Amino acid sequence: MTTVIRSKSGVDTAVWPGIAYVPSGTKAKVAAPVADFLFRRAVGMLPVRVRMNDGKVIGGGDDSSPMMTIKRPADFAARVGESGLIGFGEAYMAGDWDADDLTAVLEVFATRMASLIPKSLQRLRSLYVPKPPRAERNTTKNTRSNISRHYDLSNELFELFLDETMTYSSALFGASGTVDDGESLDDAQRRKIDRLLDLGRVGEGSRVLEIGTGWGELAIRAAARGATVRSVTLSSEQQELAAKRVAAAGYSDRVQVDLLDYRLVDGEYDAVVSVEMIEAVGHEYWGTYFETIDRILAPGGRVAIQAITMPHDRMLATRNTYTWVHKYIFPGGFLPSIRVIEEVTETRTSLRVRERLSMGDHYARTLRRWDESFQAHQSETAELGFDRVFGRMWHFYLCYSEAGFRSGYLDVQQIVLDRRGER
Repeated sequence: MTTVIRSKSGVDTAVWPGIAYVPSGTKAKVAAPVADFLFRRAVGMLPVRVRMNDGKVIGGGDDSSPMMTIKRPADFAARVGESGLIGFGEAYMAGDWDADDLTAVLEVFATRMASLIPKSLQRLRSLYVPKPPRAERNTTKNTRSNISRHYDLSNELFELFLDETMTYSSALFGASGTVDDGESLDDAQRRKIDRLLDLGRVGEGSRVLEIGTGWGELAIRAAARGATVRSVTLSSEQQELAAKRVAAAGYSDRVQVDLLDYRLVDGEYDAVVSVEMIEAVGHEYWGTYFETIDRILAPGGRVAIQAITMPHDRMLATRNTYTWVHKYIFPGGFLPSIRVIEEVTETRTSLRVRERLSMGDHYARTLRRWDESFQAHQSETAELGFDRVFGRMWHFYLCYSEAGFRSGYLDVQQIVLDRRGER
């Protein structure tokens, strides 16, 4: 049973059923007071301020702490009570709460993510938190649909906030570290790509497989070194634009972009490069992912991947959890830990991790640039047909991600693998 709020918000119920209606069934009625109590308890221990709709300010922060404003506390409590952290994100999408500096507020929560709920209640997690739907498991039948829901949204949408290289992964900024010295995102993205190609020893005559095409920049830069590249993707939108960009750069004779599941790749390659694609594999298939790479890697070959990672204990605790990110951004996705990458490759392949570079601070900077650009192009986003709820969802996604890297809860690593005894 639900209560409609479309007349107040103007939300399209067909597009956003979970946002247009405030939960009002038995579960929400019972859980809303509990959610309100736990929320007030949590913010009382955090360096954050929360302004309620009656003007009262709660929380453990001071005047320098970020401010969260609850505009509709009953709706906020109902959503969080009904769906936990999914409801927290949906409440933002619906406009139940807001923040002038959304990343700063989310960073406070991310820093204490594992301890916000009392341990006595954490034991009940498996009974309350939903599990990922089987339809989003990354089988060869489902994976293309999962990928399409994000990457086939619109090439024009991604062009609005990405840099001219159309690179949708962490950049690698210069020696200034976390200080934003104004370096262009284009240059930082090219530095990231070139470093990965260097790690893969990609040069004249190299046979390169790229798992996860993006919009073609890495393939173009590999071809410019004299390599021949086969790049595979499950996004038809990315395949189309990547092929056009490759042709415009003059490398159609060196680069082949296939709409193909990585598990079906054949051939032999001197270098396998994959940028932030393992996150879309799903934890059930990490072994298959690395076994595939092991199977197609030529003797003496190198593997260079860029992977978003999370702490091993949190990975174990959340691997069967359905989250806001799954529901609205990356269906079927899940982040590995460095430890599990090492364990999977050691037990199921001849590959071994040889080098790692942690660059989480660089991702925080990248995400900040993307969000600033996205916010600056809101009118163009609307002209493409994306509504107000989508705009709030995408802003929440970018800030949520930035907060994860700023807090250290998330990291991103460039990782080199090769075979035991082959250096």
